Amino acid sequence: MLKASDRIAILLHGGTTTTRGKTGLSLLRYSDLPIVAVIDQACAGGDLPTLTGIPRDVPIVASVAEAIAYHPTTLTIGIAPLGGGLPEAWQQEIQQAVAAGLNVVNGLHTPMANDPALRSQLQPQQWIWDVRQEPTGLTSGSGKARSLPCLRVLTVGTDMSVGKMSTSLELHRACQQRGLRSHFVATGQTGLMLGHDGIPLDAIRVDFASGAVEQAVMKHGPSHDIVHVEGQGSFMNPASTATLPLIRGSQPTHLVLVHRARQTHIHNFPDVPIPPLTEVIRVYETVAAAGGSFAPTKVVAIALNTAHLAEEDAQRAIAQTRYETRLPCTDVIRYGADPVIDAILGHTKS
Repeated sequence: MLKASDRIAILLHGGTTTTRGKTGLSLLRYSDLPIVAVIDQACAGGDLPTLTGIPRDVPIVASVAEAIAYHPTTLTIGIAPLGGGLPEAWQQEIQQAVAAGLNVVNGLHTPMANDPALRSQLQPQQWIWDVRQEPTGLTSGSGKARSLPCLRVLTVGTDMSVGKMSTSLELHRACQQRGLRSHFVATGQTGLMLGHDGIPLDAIRVDFASGAVEQAVMKHGPSHDIVHVEGQGSFMNPASTATLPLIRGSQPTHLVLVHRARQTHIHNFPDVPIPPLTEVIRVYETVAAAGGSFAPTKVVAIALNTAHLAEEDAQRAIAQTRYETRLPCTDVIRYGADPVIDAILGHTKS
């Protein structure tokens, strides 16, 4: 629904410097659309590149009312509060945005398009896009993506919110720069907001989840050399259910493991440890093959998230991970994706 002429304001209260703002931060890093304001009470007046490391000069303001001075056309919700609901004060800000004529892009689980308080204020041509909506025409999975001739690269993680989407996007970009016919399949709200084709996997009923992934991969696989499937969730996180449908639906030829350096336990579940990466690799490879029901699929590289580390510590963490796993390892945002692409192209299954 977004157009090249749209000017975006991102609602990001408390998310500019935390992982719960990953949608807004990803839009700032990857969107081609003009982003004219970030709305965050906690960081108002701050310098966005300094706070986030994202080289994009966007003012940070305290409220929707202040953001309107920058003439946005669309308010995008870039934050996912715990529990999925917005505080009352922020709901009022969304109402202010709609009353001012702004469109709304909503990536939360709670829909807004049919909210009477918002619908009553909509003007002709003004819209609310609830991104998390189950597509029509879904079927259960059949495993037929394994018949595709293209490479299918799935990012998997040691936890949620460690950088799987960013890794897939960086791999996709690097492949395009090498002249490969590459495609990125979005499986979450952020990728869809960025304009990529795909599905909101966590809005799809579980019986159709692998089938939805399969349809998306089958749609683009025949016309591309390599398809990058955005990973979701983690086998190690007790709240996650998304990873298995992605594996079964995409029938990956390659896995890339994404991990936040020095993270030892699942975020929000401090009693759940993250196993050594060699064990995590063994789990993913074992489940992918399912004892021989499907072809062996290897983790071919590690994408290490070092955004929270100083340069020397980041280099040390990458070297240590490379030593422990005996696999190529890099931070694809900080140092580029070439080592991972080299591993993928050099590990093509016969």
